[in-house]
Amino acid sequence: MPQIILASASPRRRELLNQIHVRHLVQLVEIDEKPLPNECPQNYVQRLALEKATACQRKFEPQLPILAADTTVVLDNQIMGKPENETDAFRMLKQLSGKTHHVFTAITLLGNQQNSVISKTEVTFKHLTEEEILTYWQSGEPLDKAGSYAIQGKGSLFIERINGSFSGVMGLPLFETAQLLALEGIKIL
Repeated sequence: MPQIILASASPRRRELLNQIHVRHLVQLVEIDEKPLPNECPQNYVQRLALEKATACQRKFEPQLPILAADTTVVLDNQIMGKPENETDAFRMLKQLSGKTHHVFTAITLLGNQQNSVISKTEVTFKHLTEEEILTYWQSGEPLDKAGSYAIQGKGSLFIERINGSFSGVMGLPLFETAQLLALEGIKIL
């Protein structure tokens, strides 16, 4: 029997919940994910996580707590979403090359109460060659990933250093998720 509703299409979030043995039912919702004018990255991800959770609550009226999350890559306070095409992915990966950026993941859990938390992780990329970027693009991995890379895949080859939550960069910081679930009486261990 499911313990929560996951308001996300992300296979990585499902994988992470399975990893910690949280039984869940997936309910997909569509929201507009464009940043608002002058919206800071932390507010952006927190707003989207809350909007996903509340959209799921309105659409399905579930009897279980709803978990929603949103992840974004940020370089020099600029939000880097999912690439629109090859040119966009090249632009993002060139910008990330040789630099440290941040990955913000916000989680909202709607149940008996509403709780939210944000995970912030620093990620440092090595210098990337044009050939590395092209080969990576051709792998297909950057297509649906914020910042055009997946830390759990081939994109890990670009990462010199990480300071923070690996699972947060994947899309669901497990430490923070466990804390929110505990507030709803859902124990992991």
